[in-house]
Amino acid sequence: MLVGYIRVSKSDGSQTLEPQRDALLDAGVEENRIYEDLASGRKDDRPGLNACLKALQPGNTLVVWKLDRLGRDLKHLVTTIDELRKRNVGLKVLAGAGAQIDTTTANGRLFFGIFAALAEFERELIAERTRAGLTAARARGRKGGRPRKMDRPTLMMAMSALSDPKANASDVAKRLGITTTTLYMYVNGDGSLKEAGRSIME
Repeated sequence: MLVGYIRVSKSDGSQTLEPQRDALLDAGVEENRIYEDLASGRKDDRPGLNACLKALQPGNTLVVWKLDRLGRDLKHLVTTIDELRKRNVGLKVLAGAGAQIDTTTANGRLFFGIFAALAEFERELIAERTRAGLTAARARGRKGGRPRKMDRPTLMMAMSALSDPKANASDVAKRLGITTTTLYMYVNGDGSLKEAGRSIME
């Protein structure tokens, strides 16, 4: 099934959606399956695009007039297209620089693969920058990562609660506002302290 998305940047009447709508209708997209936005491509809040992406099902193909109608910028475009690929949703671009993208063809699938590679490259860059940042922070005597949610009063309540044989660890963690994983980092199932917990209590 074909699902369409159209967008113009201005809502003051100086731009119209009709040329895009006509192009999508000519490509076989049904009128009631076309989603639209009157918003700048750089706006995060695009309800039409959000509804369109939500409506797409595996095996569907998203049809856009030009590639720049879809993404806020290159990074957003690469991420969006990679998400479509992971969901087994195709993409067809009717005009402009991305008109060769049509995942119903071999060349189109090749371009889809290139976007997937770009997305993976971006993820690796982010991971590399994160590791470098943590290494630099440790070198300056700071520990990286999220701050722990366990403190002495919370730990004492956890010990008391888990000393009850009938206590459920996930319920205890929920009441304390922490995850079960965090709970078990500091306390054993019987309420006794682990090494991390002892370091807080000392």
